[in-house]
Amino acid sequence: MATQKPQRTPEEIEDIILRKIFLVTLNENPDNSSSSDPRVVYLEMTAAEILSEGKSLLLSRDLMERVLIDRLSGQFSNSESPFNYLIGCYKRANEEIKKISNMKDKTLRSEMESAAKQAKKMAVSYVRIHLGNPELFSDGNVRDSNPKSGSSFSSNSPLLPLVFAEVSSGVMIDGFGGNDLGSGVDCPLGFWEEFFKDSDFDTLDPILKGLYEDLRGSVLKVSALGNFQQPLRALLYLVKFPVGAKSLVNHPWWIPKGVYLNGRVIEMTSILGPFFHVSALPDHTIFKSQPDIGQQCFSEASTRRAADLLSSFSTIKAVTNNLYDGLTEVLLCLLKNTETRESVLEYLAEVINKNASRAHLQVDPISCASSGMFVNLSAVMLRLSEPFLDANLTKRDKIDPNYVFYSTRLDLRGLTALHATSEEVADWINRDNPMKNYGSRPHGDGETRLLQSQEASSSGSTLNVKPTAVSGEKAKYPFISECFFMTARVLNLGLLKAFSDFKHLVQDISRCEDTLATLKTMQGQAPSPQLELEISRLEKELELYSQEKFCYEAQILRDGALIQHALSFYRLMVVWLVGLVGGFKMPLPSTCPMQFASMPEHFVEDAMELLIFASRIPKALNGVLLDDFMNFIIMFMASPEYIKNPYLRAKMVEVLNCWMPRRSGSSATSTLFEGHQLSLEYLVRNLLKLYVDIEFTGSHTQFYDKFNIRHNIAELLEYLWQVPSHRNAWKQIAKEEEKGVYLNFLNFLINDSIYLLDESLNKILELKELEAEMSSTAEWERRPAQERQERTRLFHSQENIIRIDMKLANEGVSMLAFTSEQITSPFLLPEMVERVASMLNYFLLQLVGPQRKSLTLKDPEKYEFRPKELLKQIVRIYVHLARGDTANIFPAAISSDGRSYNEQLFSAAADVLRRIGEDGRIIQDFIELGAKAKAAASEAMDTEAALGDIPDEFLDPIQYTLMKDPVILPSSRITIDRPVIHRHLLSDGTDPFNRSHLTADMLIPNTELKARIEEFIRSQELKRHGEGLNMQSSKGTIQPTSGEMLID
Repeated sequence: MATQKPQRTPEEIEDIILRKIFLVTLNENPDNSSSSDPRVVYLEMTAAEILSEGKSLLLSRDLMERVLIDRLSGQFSNSESPFNYLIGCYKRANEEIKKISNMKDKTLRSEMESAAKQAKKMAVSYVRIHLGNPELFSDGNVRDSNPKSGSSFSSNSPLLPLVFAEVSSGVMIDGFGGNDLGSGVDCPLGFWEEFFKDSDFDTLDPILKGLYEDLRGSVLKVSALGNFQQPLRALLYLVKFPVGAKSLVNHPWWIPKGVYLNGRVIEMTSILGPFFHVSALPDHTIFKSQPDIGQQCFSEASTRRAADLLSSFSTIKAVTNNLYDGLTEVLLCLLKNTETRESVLEYLAEVINKNASRAHLQVDPISCASSGMFVNLSAVMLRLSEPFLDANLTKRDKIDPNYVFYSTRLDLRGLTALHATSEEVADWINRDNPMKNYGSRPHGDGETRLLQSQEASSSGSTLNVKPTAVSGEKAKYPFISECFFMTARVLNLGLLKAFSDFKHLVQDISRCEDTLATLKTMQGQAPSPQLELEISRLEKELELYSQEKFCYEAQILRDGALIQHALSFYRLMVVWLVGLVGGFKMPLPSTCPMQFASMPEHFVEDAMELLIFASRIPKALNGVLLDDFMNFIIMFMASPEYIKNPYLRAKMVEVLNCWMPRRSGSSATSTLFEGHQLSLEYLVRNLLKLYVDIEFTGSHTQFYDKFNIRHNIAELLEYLWQVPSHRNAWKQIAKEEEKGVYLNFLNFLINDSIYLLDESLNKILELKELEAEMSSTAEWERRPAQERQERTRLFHSQENIIRIDMKLANEGVSMLAFTSEQITSPFLLPEMVERVASMLNYFLLQLVGPQRKSLTLKDPEKYEFRPKELLKQIVRIYVHLARGDTANIFPAAISSDGRSYNEQLFSAAADVLRRIGEDGRIIQDFIELGAKAKAAASEAMDTEAALGDIPDEFLDPIQYTLMKDPVILPSSRITIDRPVIHRHLLSDGTDPFNRSHLTADMLIPNTELKARIEEFIRSQELKRHGEGLNMQSSKGTIQPTSGEMLID
């Protein structure tokens, strides 16, 4: 019969378990299997001390810490580092707990579990002690204690691979945005929970600070295709622990300090900065990230398959959205924690304020954060704003406009306002502000300023309260206000700036391509090594430009969700702004509320820029509610007393231009024009008003700027004329504002048409000279290469100018043609009729007069020069006005034009019209008008002869014609004919003799002089009849022109 194995006591079992966990023994010749493990260490001195105390050499919970300290403090051969040893203890404790769970004796099982758990807890406790005090148990270099010898983490915290392993367990790494940095390392189950459990902040803070620095370093200069996902997941994992969150925001690098602190320094040295720097967008060479996305995905894009490019676009879009989501989670986690929320807001404010110069046209990449960081931050802020971007914008009333004036967190008061000057804002605040002391405290002190007692959760709920302040504190604002204004600033410096950069990049590519084409043409004509080098340089530059363009497209243009989120935000912006003036209703209050006038101008400008940009991306506007934007534009585009900047109001027209159905390609936008109440009532009126206002922008380039702006207005007006309801509104405006805004509109339309056509025709003559130079091959080849290059560039420049000016001139003439058919009376007003007649005569002279042959072009269509169509339109304007001329004043106005009128031009033009197939009734009416003008010319000469020598005091000082209605100018006291000064005031609101302010209602009738002029005319007529003079002999002979025509 076999001998029964003696049963072990609980003390002996505990001894065995603890020896296995800690790999130690107190017996020199132990009798259990663990003694065969070479890692087991005999603690001889500890055993001797225990024996001397009269205690048993069995390991127990009471001896556990003493044994552990001796094991860590001793020098043993082949022993692992303290950190690895302690992690091993933790793992072995876990294994023993699993075995213990199989024990049948409940009491014994409970006792042994308690011992193993205590051992596990102690191992973690000593991990904390060791990492916080590395000199206690080693040579002081904790960072060499990595379980993966030779790994890239050998100089980092030994916790780094463990946190990577923790966040990577069960997570697929997609190859883009993350390779498994923790591979080969297992994080013991429950280690991190135990690590953070029952520990005070002071113990963990120094350990976590080092870990955060390592995480920051692991994504430094990593692009969107590098490994950022694991570090980002690790960061999120750590901040979910309250101690981890507190440690992060208390890190000295949370917001770096220093006299040389700028936007780029924050990006590269703060803990979060390098995470926000991860991007697909190009950056300055010094800060370039790897792998190079442009080079890897888009080099020589023209040779790549479309499927490969689409795959790259999809990958980049996916990884950047993962980045946005991860960063949003990190910030949300910190914002939900009342202890860390203020620090997050301070960090965001510091990033915004230190990068304010990103709004400049030229951005210094050394002192400003990258576009990548700000586009990422834009996407994150939009995600944080989602709770208050619901379709009905129900939380908009919780956005407090006072934030702009009284919050010291963001530098908002220094920004250009919609209408008010900085002095006006300051005066208003000082006069009417009951809270002015709150905003006067210096920025950056340690007080809690804008905390709101709420969670920054998906509910986004806030209290609808005014900011409050108690003694010693600054005003507090709800999170919605903080988030709204920060998002607006970030989008201005981020997403909208990226749109602008992309637009300039496309322009650079276009210029580069044009230059390259010119150089290649020259190289073909006269090859030279210098040209070859320049061509090679440009081709390399174009390749880099192309890669950058594709990177922008991948991260921004192809991310429809990002653009739609931004559109939702700016819809809230315009609805909120309109709320400051009383809501969507017209007309606007006569006085602009100061709150609205003081809002940063970029709030509106960014909304318009986004709409323009999105309108040019296919399907970007699908599902977007545009009615609120339409209302806003109609309300403010012609309201300089609300929005001072004329260029900003012009940008609103550009938006509408993009929405015209024929341009947008979407039938959805047609309802904005044809079925929209404010549009039907005010759109035409406000477009006409803006057309006038834009004459004087205050800019040194205002003369040229107005043509581009009016081009957009003209295109819109032409479209609206075809919509019956808008055409009726237009006719009504012309009737109501015959001597007001409509007359001003006609005046500027005529001015522009004359200037543009004249400029185009002169440029055609210059172009023909250049063409002649270049076609003389022998002489051209003898010229120096540099001169040929300059002349070639000038030729192409002139071509572009002609094309643009002629297009604009065509638009102007076309508008005069279609409006004059149904609206004639404003054209025939005394102050306008001679101006209109002179313009038409001048155009007619250019098209069928003596110099017509010099305007012949090989390819006139290339330059938008369509002389046949232009002549038809000019003649139709003549005829339309003649048909509406009930007072028969138009023929006299035509013939009184001494510069361009010639009776032969009418018959010559009629011949051309017959050949090009114009309507016979138009031709007949035009010939009849010519006959009336001839008769009026004859009558005018008779009258002039009858009057004889006219006294100088009866002559208008500008036109030198006999005055009919003399008026005195109030400041210069000079007398002038009323129609002449009225015509002057249409373009210039000043006295022409001393530039003082002048309006039509300030004119003083000179009744005494008028009576004398009338008496002079009567006496001269009586004199002529009394003497029976025959004035026929004094009639001038009008020289006929040749019958040759330009248009043949």
